[in-house]
Formats: sequence, C-alpha cells, structure tokens
Amino acid sequence: MSGSNVWSRSREKIRLFPELFAQCTGEAAVYGKCVAATTTGRQELKKDLCAKEFEALKTCFISAVSDTKVQHVLKC
Repeated sequence: MSGSNVWSRSREKIRLFPELFAQCTGEAAVYGKCVAATTTGRQELKKDLCAKEFEALKTCFISAVSDTKVQHVLKC
C-alpha cells in the first residue's frame, strides 16, 4: 500500500466534512446549546447529560454519509 494513497484518502475525507456537517447544522446547534447550558460557570460536562442531542447529531452524520457517493469515498 502506498503511503501517498493513504494521505489522499484522508484528505478526501477531511475535504468532505464541511459538506456533511452542513447537512446537520440544526442538530449541531441543539447539541452545542445543550453543552453550553450544562457547563455554565465552572461546571464540567458530565457523561450522558446531552446524550439525546448527541445521538441526534450522530444519526444525522450517519445519514449524511450514507449517500452512496460519499460512502464510496469514505470506504476507499
């Protein structure tokens, strides 16, 4: 396996991230608001406080990646 081929695939995946993220702006905003609301002052974010919001964001990303064109690039 060529080292340059690995980097090419990685760059392609990173290049696609903004396009995928743009499909999930609503979910990302809700998750961000939850994190911000639960970490006011000096409070630390605790596991599972925003689990529902995170799962919605994760589901959105998985759905965005399930596009066959994107999926092909990510598998390479």
